Amino acid sequence: MKKNYFRGKEAIIALALALLAGSILSGKSQPVPPSNWTAHHPLIVRGMFLGPPRKGIPFIRYPIASDNKGKGGGGRGGGTLSPAPGYSPNDIYHAYNYPYILSGNTINGAGQTIALVDAYADPYINSDLSAFDSYFGLPAPPSFKILQPQGKPTNNSGWAEEESIDVEWAHAMAPGANIILVEAKSARFSNLLSAVQSAVKAGATVVSMSWGGSEFSSESSLDSYFKANGVSYIASSGDTQFVDWPASSPNVVGVGGTTLTMSGTTVTGETAWSDSGGGISQYEAEPTWQSTFAINSPAYAGTLVIANGKREAPDVSYDANPNTGFPALYGGRWYLFGGTSCGAPQWAAITALANQKLTAKLIGSLAPELYGLAGANYATYFRDILTDGVGYDTYTGLGSPNVNNLLSGL
Repeated sequence: MKKNYFRGKEAIIALALALLAGSILSGKSQPVPPSNWTAHHPLIVRGMFLGPPRKGIPFIRYPIASDNKGKGGGGRGGGTLSPAPGYSPNDIYHAYNYPYILSGNTINGAGQTIALVDAYADPYINSDLSAFDSYFGLPAPPSFKILQPQGKPTNNSGWAEEESIDVEWAHAMAPGANIILVEAKSARFSNLLSAVQSAVKAGATVVSMSWGGSEFSSESSLDSYFKANGVSYIASSGDTQFVDWPASSPNVVGVGGTTLTMSGTTVTGETAWSDSGGGISQYEAEPTWQSTFAINSPAYAGTLVIANGKREAPDVSYDANPNTGFPALYGGRWYLFGGTSCGAPQWAAITALANQKLTAKLIGSLAPELYGLAGANYATYFRDILTDGVGYDTYTGLGSPNVNNLLSGL
């Protein structure tokens, strides 16, 4: 017994020395996410959740909203596209006041690079993006690259649909920006976080993450993945009415969901979307810009006053209801998409516009700027989505953007 004990003890000492030597040789060790953690993408096709099925809801996808019957300009043939369902880019330019683009101003994202980080592969994305641009009269992006830093991933139709909405609508809202699609090998957090690092190494100034998962106790140790000089990180808050990470990271701008209604190009209403993710984080500390806003802006602090020193998410919002959703081409066919993952790439585009306006002064994390502007003159910069009263709430954050005013106020 004693001999075996000392052998075990020696093994433990040897292992500790080996680990110490490894940390000395490699420098500061990088935190590792839970090995079994897999992200979902909060994307909805005509009202059906495409991530892991929620309790009591079958995992069934509805038929597509509009089909060109294989004759479109995407990956399944040529010809003329049938009419696109949902809102057009021009509708959204008006809804959220993108006058820089509407007036032909040169603030269109030029010189910036938006990276869309997703899992698995989309075999149609090049042809679909080209057809999408042609249909809506958009220029091709100055540069569009696909990175597969962990090797060529397998195709996955659900994630490929996510890639379609991410790429096409990030480009639509910032048509002058370079676009990088980074395809992780799988939806495991380890692969997705590694892909985030690859996006930064490839020159991204904005990283969009339309995915997330339930919070876990060690998540704050991984927030360093979203901290690089001059880089902004955006994430969808999820569609399960709970807090998702990485949207809850204080280094990330979390995007919640709304129901946007329009008559022509005029907004007739915008309310909280009932499935928008958000709430008070269990593990992330409240960042100073949230607590400062709550202290200095009591009229608009909303639920931030009950955060008890914890981070609240989301920070902002955007249209997410699939009934008032966004058309995207996948495989040459129109799909009508909703979910908070539609807002993340478009807030990434807004960030690219802001970066371009600030030229050499890249803003890095956008969140402190957003709360600072809201504290200075809330109604000028945001459309308040009245859920739990005036101001901030955990469905829609500060609200949806007035893009022109936000850019002018930075």
